[in-house]
Order: sequence, then structure tokens, then C-alpha cells
Amino acid sequence: MLIIKTDAIGDYVLFRNFIEAVKTSALYNNHKVDLLGNVLWQDLAVNYDAAFVDEFIFLKANDYYNSPLETLKLAWRLFKKNYSVVLQPTYSRTLINDSFAALTGSRQIIGFEGDSVSIPTRYKNKTDKFYKERLILPQSIRFEFDRSKFFFESVLGEVISIKILSIPTEKNANNGIVIFPGAGIFKRSWQKERFLALIKRIKQHTDAQIYLAGGHGDVGTGNFIEENLPEQGINNLIGKTSLPQLIDLIGGAALVIANETSAVHIAVATKTPSVCILGGGHFERFAPYPAYFETGPVCVYQKMECFYCNWNCIYLTTETEPYPCIEKVSFENVWQAILPLIQQYGN
Repeated sequence: MLIIKTDAIGDYVLFRNFIEAVKTSALYNNHKVDLLGNVLWQDLAVNYDAAFVDEFIFLKANDYYNSPLETLKLAWRLFKKNYSVVLQPTYSRTLINDSFAALTGSRQIIGFEGDSVSIPTRYKNKTDKFYKERLILPQSIRFEFDRSKFFFESVLGEVISIKILSIPTEKNANNGIVIFPGAGIFKRSWQKERFLALIKRIKQHTDAQIYLAGGHGDVGTGNFIEENLPEQGINNLIGKTSLPQLIDLIGGAALVIANETSAVHIAVATKTPSVCILGGGHFERFAPYPAYFETGPVCVYQKMECFYCNWNCIYLTTETEPYPCIEKVSFENVWQAILPLIQQYGN
């Protein structure tokens, strides 16, 4: 069996607990399970999920659009495996992932009917034919974790007992506050000046150590904040941690504050309180979390009529401006969400 899952870190965190369900299911417990995944979360998968995966294949999926020789090599590698079944559980399918599935030559490829958010309709109409079965998602299911659960329960023909995200970590003694000022895509990020003001306000209410964290693309934002807090002391770890180290940092924190990024999902999975500054592009698909998640983030957002836009913003903004749904999230509303959590933490 091959499972194809090449999207971002947060998507994998929301999905990964279902690999065990496949491996231990009555239908596939005697199958080898391979995973075709994104190199971005390679360390996470190898460290936490190797017990349920026989072989990992990591890549950058988008690189294959313009690399015919590499695509041919991958196609031969997949075809030789002679997979009896291929699962493609991502709801918003892409042309390249559909192509990966087809290149296996498997006669049983199962995926979602999906939408046209990440693949033009003219291509989707063709790649639909690659699938032996395309599952129709009930309209009542919005949240990404619930979409994965529906997919695997449908494929396995059994009820899956998994109800929450989970990443095992050693919980330290509330080791400070971790702030992620970036969001991968600049326009989905709350302004760096507001994060700076927020840290100054937090420092007035607690002596807790503050850590900045994030990817290499957030280094400039981290430097700006650090340079404007010369005497207040923060630990700037942006671009300096591996993914497993980041998980340990989040798992040991008293509080995580972030834009809508993988950090929020990792916080949920490690049972760390979190505050999420949320826009409307994927509203209710990735956040807010359903009420049954006791460790879900406190989400701060300003509802607009254009929510659920899949980040196809209808407003004209400059390259240096966040989307309006992000810009409208006020400093005071974020602070009011954070304050009770800081008070629980104490000094």
C-alpha cells in the first residue's frame, strides 16, 4: 500500500495519527505501508511514525512539475513496488499528486472527489479517471481532521477510535511562552509591529521567558523584534531549530501564540494552551477547532462576509500589507485572549 500526503507540516500533524489506524486495521494489517511525503516534515515522520511505515519516500512535490527526468525516475520506483492499493487522502487534490498516484499503475486508487481549489477543473476532470473510487465528503464535515477520519473510516470499513491529535512529548515545568510571528506567507501574518507591542505588554505582566520561533522565512521579523527589545531579553530561535526540537519546545511551553500555522496544530497535539490569530481564508477547515477538542486554540478573528475564500482575496492590497481579515484582528482583542492564560501561568 502507498499513502500519498505531500502537503505542509500542519496538514501532516492533522493527518498522521491515522497512519496507525491503517497499519492496525483488519483490512490492511498484513500489508506493508509506504508513505510518499513532503521533505519539510521528514524529521517529524521519521521520529514519530516510523513504527507504522515500512518505507518513506520524501520529496518536494512542486519540483516535479518541471523535472521530467526526476518524474520518470520516481515513476519507475513507484511502479516497481506494484502497490495493490494507493490512498490519496488530501481533499483539495493537486495535479502532481494525482499524477503520482497514476504513475504507480495501481488498479485501486482511492481519493476524495474533492474540489478545484488546488487543481484547475479542466485537469481535474481528466485526473478523476485515475481513481477507482472517489469519496464524496458530507457537507457537514468541514474540519480537516474530521475529513481525514471520514476518509479512513470509509476506506477501512470500520469506526476509528482516534478523537484527538497526539504527539508524545515530555512535559516540562511550563517552560515559558513561545511566539511564532510568521505564517509562511507574509500576507497571512499579523504585523510585526503588533507582535513587538504584544511582547512588551506580556513583559509587563509576567517574568516568563519568551521564545521567538519559526522558519527561515521569518528571520527578518525575528530580528526586527529582537532589535527593538534590547534590554528586555527574548530568546530568538527563529530558523535555528529542527522540527523535533520545535515540537519539544512547544510541548514544554506554558503558552503558544501564533498566526494560523503548524505551530497551532502542534500545540494542540502536545496539549499546550495556544492563541491563534486567525484570518478567514480557510475558516473552520483548519481553525477554529471543533468544541470537542479540549486543547483547541483560543482563536482571535474579525468575521467578514468574505470568509471561506480559500485565500483568494477580493480586496486589493499592496505586497507589504496583510490581508484585511488579518489586519482587522485588533491588538486589544488578542491581548484579552492571552491575559487569562498568562494569569494562569503566574510569574
